[in-house]
Amino acid sequence: MQICCLTIAPAFLAAGIYLSLSRIVETFGPENSRIKPLSYPRIFIPCDILSLVLQALGGGMASAASHSNKSPETGDHIMVTGLAFQVFTLLVFMILCTDFAVRTFIRMNRMGEAALDPTHKSLRGSMKFRLFLVALALSTICIFIRSVFRVVELGEGWNGALIKHQTLFIVLEGVMVIIAVLVLNLFHPGLCFREGYVRKPKATKQTGRRRFWQRKRNGKVGEKVSPSPIGSDKA
Repeated sequence: MQICCLTIAPAFLAAGIYLSLSRIVETFGPENSRIKPLSYPRIFIPCDILSLVLQALGGGMASAASHSNKSPETGDHIMVTGLAFQVFTLLVFMILCTDFAVRTFIRMNRMGEAALDPTHKSLRGSMKFRLFLVALALSTICIFIRSVFRVVELGEGWNGALIKHQTLFIVLEGVMVIIAVLVLNLFHPGLCFREGYVRKPKATKQTGRRRFWQRKRNGKVGEKVSPSPIGSDKA
């Protein structure tokens, strides 16, 4: 259970990071991205789920084999495959993020504010949103470092040098995950995007009735505008 929890936990955080990028693309303007905003979660979250399944399956098999005094090699290989696939997915994601940032910067230098979506101008200018972008980048890098470390660690096997090195495990596993979780809790996307994505409440029947009676009290209901007499404007 400990192996499974340690291995698969950051995959859920990675899924949230993938979803956040689609909102960022919408905020700056889909024209700056090579792919559509919704394509990011549609591509990367299934990859994350596949990685999650492989890691959980491999971790479970390795744990069961070790408790039965059998070789956990098969489970180890499946788990390392899942982790390696997660590293590859994160790497592609980071490349696309960098590409989006570079394309946005180039288009802004060439076109100015016209390169950005005018709908979310106030959101882009808010300090919360800017700090969220920094937090998301830091969280992604931390998860990537942690995943690379786990691939190398488990690739050496249960008797390797890295798995016995407690300091490296604490720094490259525990501290990386703590930082990734902490910064996204301090600058939670739900709070940082609120300015630009809170919709105005729709008018209900009750609101309509309230407005009707208010107008009636003010004597505005039933009033007719009398037409000006024909020819009154003539000399």
